[in-house]
Amino acid sequence: MTSARSRPSAPFVTFVLLAALSLAAAAPAAAAPRITRLTPPSELYASGRPDPVIARFLPGQRFDLQASVQPEPGRRIASWQFLVDGREVRGGVRGETVDGLVAGLAEHTKVVSVRGHAVDKPGLHTFTVRVAQDDGAVAEATGNFEIVAPSRGGRRVRNVIFLLGDGMGASHRTAARIVFGGYAQGKARTPLAMDSFPVTAMVKTASLNSIVTDSSPGMASYVTGNKHANNQQGVFPDDTTSPFDNPRVEYLAEYLHRTVGTALGIVTTADVFDSTPASMAVHTADRRAGTGIVDQFHDDRTRSGLRVLLGGGRKWFLPNAVPGSARSAATDYVLPPELARAWTAAPGAIDPARDLIADFRASGFEYASNATELAAAQATNGRLLGLFAYSNMNVALDKVAGRRGTSDVVERYGLPDQPMLDEMTAKAVEVLSRERRGFLLLVEAASIDKQAHNMDSDRWVLETLEFDRAIRVAQGYARARDDTLVIVTADHECSGATIIGAATLGAAELRARAAAGGGAAQLRDAPPAAPAAPGARRSVAPPVVGTYEDAGFPRYALREDGYPETTDVDRKMLIGYGANADRYEDWVANPRPLRDWQQPATLPVPSDGYPAGFPAGPLARDVAGGFLVTGQVADPVAAHSGADVPLSADGLGATLFGGTLDNTDVHFGLAQAVLGGVRPVHRPAR
Repeated sequence: MTSARSRPSAPFVTFVLLAALSLAAAAPAAAAPRITRLTPPSELYASGRPDPVIARFLPGQRFDLQASVQPEPGRRIASWQFLVDGREVRGGVRGETVDGLVAGLAEHTKVVSVRGHAVDKPGLHTFTVRVAQDDGAVAEATGNFEIVAPSRGGRRVRNVIFLLGDGMGASHRTAARIVFGGYAQGKARTPLAMDSFPVTAMVKTASLNSIVTDSSPGMASYVTGNKHANNQQGVFPDDTTSPFDNPRVEYLAEYLHRTVGTALGIVTTADVFDSTPASMAVHTADRRAGTGIVDQFHDDRTRSGLRVLLGGGRKWFLPNAVPGSARSAATDYVLPPELARAWTAAPGAIDPARDLIADFRASGFEYASNATELAAAQATNGRLLGLFAYSNMNVALDKVAGRRGTSDVVERYGLPDQPMLDEMTAKAVEVLSRERRGFLLLVEAASIDKQAHNMDSDRWVLETLEFDRAIRVAQGYARARDDTLVIVTADHECSGATIIGAATLGAAELRARAAAGGGAAQLRDAPPAAPAAPGARRSVAPPVVGTYEDAGFPRYALREDGYPETTDVDRKMLIGYGANADRYEDWVANPRPLRDWQQPATLPVPSDGYPAGFPAGPLARDVAGGFLVTGQVADPVAAHSGADVPLSADGLGATLFGGTLDNTDVHFGLAQAVLGGVRPVHRPAR
């Protein structure tokens, strides 16, 4: 067998002939089959180098072994086997996919799998696939993975509250702090709740196939311990056409529910099928497959331990004949029999006429359709479903204005009685706190990302403030106990947002300039000074965008509800973007959001006064000022960036999360806290 270190630039693949050695010289060599993909992902297979180890699992954490094997033309694959550490794998369930179900590969290519495998022994392991062609030629390929075992000792964490600000980078947090409390001579007057967390880390966010992740692998990496390809969650890439048959890796929620009985709660301001909530419990290679995604929430609830599901997304739960439904056969799921058997998963069905709300109710879930019903919910069975919008919920700026009676945005979208994220969080904690074996709760502020994509600075700032109020709820719960860990982080940064400075003008003058047009001369630079008389002193007006000392300290006045009276204040904070699409900018808050293209087409969505959403995007608004900012990306909206994101931790186990971490490291830190325990940190007396 060729040494991996002797061939650093080639996959660690060895070809062997089955012919007897005594005949090898006389007989022509048989052509060998090819192994074109090996799963779990491995650098040993990809490059011949054993480091870094890509795939890591907890002891007993389930995952699928898989390979794509291609015979020589005119030949077929006759047999195959997987080996771990040189011994044939006999556990798990074998499966094959061939020909028409394989995407873009040569005729008679097979995708072969052992489903639901697990290894208990800690340390580094090798795994090998060995295949035989029908003419006797054999090929094998080897990769590696690691089993990471929690160390024993100390107190175990009972509950984990994982709060994720989707797209929230350091600048998003800083901007929210400036609006929330302001600064006095360089010192923050009132810190955010997340500022008070005692432990902070920076998290690397790259996905399996890019330095810039999307939300699916960004979240899934935290709760599987493994990298995923963009648009995929809870699975590794494969070569088949179905988005629901990819090789799986067990989620932390599934693992903890199976091993210690932990319950799962999911709270989001997005459509519940969206990447972040789905990346806690649903396995798919296509984050857009909404019907199948929400069906898996229900069908596999006994495997994930799902007890609470709150957010938007009613369109996936309604039978397809009901106005507002988005259910379709094209986005539904059916699993291969061997996958369903190995993972004890529901087989799935193509059933667009399914009433999923009724199925949740029949399974003991109390249902709430608005904020009033949520507040009154008792969830006596310990199960709660809340769907407060047809797709994504309206954002905080518009919900707050609706409650104040100063805007009709939420009412025009047809669902005015929507809860705030902190209200949803409080109810979820109330229900889950009854779980005797503890809980894992995800709370997502989804539209920090969505409004950063739209480069709607005022809206994502208030989304971050709403998120901080939810953080305060979680922190208050944890600090009243001694068994709960709270994590605040993001899946990635969105838009390359940065705080440029502040306007040097009052709000009224800034609005007047925006309405008057004139482009950059009006909205970024000072207008040219009038010619001065000979010998007269020349006065130069300051630029509209104040940087350095011209920025000063913007001041925002908060109302009793915790949100600013207005974001259009004198000397307003100004935001720029590094991953931006083309947009018009006038530095003034938009009274109407961009239309949400994810809302069902069968329902009336307000159009008068609402600028077009995707694909027109930010170019559809703020045109009166004439200030066009040319972007760096070809998309109609801003893109994610590859920047590291902050992580803050509080409560029992917080000390496990300092330093610079890969997002996959967080999975093993959470497992250590819940399964291994946390030893007390001894600090010298002052």
